[in-house]
Amino acid sequence: MTVAPPVHGPILKAFLNAACGNAKAAREAIAAAGFELEAVQPNELERRLKEAIQEGTGRILVAGGDGTIATAAALVVKTKTELAILPGGTLNHFARDHGIPTDLGKAALIASDGPVVSVDIGYVNDCVFLNTSSIGAYVTFVRERERLEKHLGYSIASVIAFAKMLSEIRTFSVTLELEGEKKTYRASLVFIGVGERELRLPILGSRVKNGKRGLHVMIVQGRTRARLFALALAGITRGRQEADKLPEFQEFLVDSCRIDLTRPTATVGLDGELKRFRTPLDYRIERDALQIVVAPPGGDE
Repeated sequence: MTVAPPVHGPILKAFLNAACGNAKAAREAIAAAGFELEAVQPNELERRLKEAIQEGTGRILVAGGDGTIATAAALVVKTKTELAILPGGTLNHFARDHGIPTDLGKAALIASDGPVVSVDIGYVNDCVFLNTSSIGAYVTFVRERERLEKHLGYSIASVIAFAKMLSEIRTFSVTLELEGEKKTYRASLVFIGVGERELRLPILGSRVKNGKRGLHVMIVQGRTRARLFALALAGITRGRQEADKLPEFQEFLVDSCRIDLTRPTATVGLDGELKRFRTPLDYRIERDALQIVVAPPGGDE
């Protein structure tokens, strides 16, 4: 993460995902911070962000969850437009990882006049992701959680989805190309994070504090439900250090990798959402590619 000088005299615009759950509170916080606010439907967000960037907007505030933020990041990356964030999702991994308060009032004030830093982003093929990507068992988990969440809430839906994931474990062949060398695994899960990631509760998927840069690739090779369940428990209760002792777990920190599945397309989890891609899957990290507005040093959530 590199600190960069802010754009002098930025034009401030704010875009609110009208479908987010805390839209009313977000409106109030944005108005208090002095941004020009536009509430847009999710299917209109990308078009309006493109127009704002083409108009030369110096700083854009986006209110929503990690999926909304990733959409904005893919558009402002490598431009002169700075991205400010008003966290409006369930977990808000990206905001938390970069010290952006989840309190909407505080986040809006920081978005208005906070310092700017350059951060790394990940790509799978040509699609941006900010936090994590997954292939295999976790995709089953996300799909089932999304189906149940609107009826049961996030926590209960997650528990049921985790149980369903374990009951439907399938393995698949993965050829992983790392620094020119190919290795093949029979995997049930591949997990890739932008920057070094935690593998324990309650901070599962969060960045390791002062962790290493790069793509953090973790592979679970469990062939039976019992062994995979043991691996899952080892990971989520005691972290990667315990999971590392199990032969089914492999991890790498790289700048790029290719995952070549034995099928033409694959469903991939990206920042908690599911997308379909043609294979092979080419992952890479772009360092210091995105300028975001963060809390000043010493600020607290």
